[in-house]
Amino acid sequence: MVLKFIKEIIFLLMTMVGTLGNISVSVNYMFSWWGGPEKKPIHLILIHLAFTNIIILLAKGLPKTIAAFGLRNFLDDIGCKIIVYLERVARGLSICTSSLLTVVQAIIISPRASGWRRLRPKSSWHILPFFFFFWILNSLISVNLIHSITSINLNISQLKSEDNYCYFMLESQKTKWIVLPLMVLRDAVFQGAMGGASGYMVSLLHKHHQHVLYLQKAKLLYRTPPELRAAQSVLLLMLCFVFFYWTDCAFSLLLSLSLQYNSLMVSIQEILVLGYATFSPLVLIHRDGLPVECWYAQWKKLRKCVSHLSVQ
Repeated sequence: MVLKFIKEIIFLLMTMVGTLGNISVSVNYMFSWWGGPEKKPIHLILIHLAFTNIIILLAKGLPKTIAAFGLRNFLDDIGCKIIVYLERVARGLSICTSSLLTVVQAIIISPRASGWRRLRPKSSWHILPFFFFFWILNSLISVNLIHSITSINLNISQLKSEDNYCYFMLESQKTKWIVLPLMVLRDAVFQGAMGGASGYMVSLLHKHHQHVLYLQKAKLLYRTPPELRAAQSVLLLMLCFVFFYWTDCAFSLLLSLSLQYNSLMVSIQEILVLGYATFSPLVLIHRDGLPVECWYAQWKKLRKCVSHLSVQ
């Protein structure tokens, strides 16, 4: 009973804190993107990442929270298909968007003489085709779930955990050998790009650190450019992603090799699935802060615009 209560509280807190955190981050960067003098591509990518995290938390965390509290099944077959499909697509989008964020940030801080500088997005709108491609790619990879997900009925609920509302039916070997390699290839390509861009940024930040030490010895004042501070935030975000992704993979592998059903390991693995979506906005808030003054200024500007239109 104690473990069940702890599980209920953890799912509830992670869903609430993660959703509110991602909403705050998305609103913050929306104001910065719309109201700022320069529309930065990084802000648009972070808005998309926060939106993806919200989908994961609502599609995965909310049903798990309700199930953990022992409430009755409120999802039918169509509801299960939509919820599970959205959650799987959003997890793929999270990987792709995080990789794009790292690559774009690495290009932004690259030296002017570098060839990578020519790939720098000239406008935020140049990022939108990537989002379109990510949605199509992950929607196609996860389309098999529409046929393999069903709502739990009385017969199945006797065999499965009571903490689940949806049931994965066995798929054909042919479908598995088509979908699984595509998922592995997607993860390998995007995480490879993420790792390469992160390593490049680490080397650039190390050179910058050596330069700062030299200036300090020469007693010269120097302020870190905002691009490099943003790169530090992105690297911290990627460390958060790598930790939760690979820990989730390790637990999933242990569960697949285990001969007995272990409810504790299943609960930990489900918590890890929500980990990145919950903690990534907290990382951004901790590093960058949320400028409430900016929100208030934008709200005053919007009210002034509305009042001006009403007078006309």
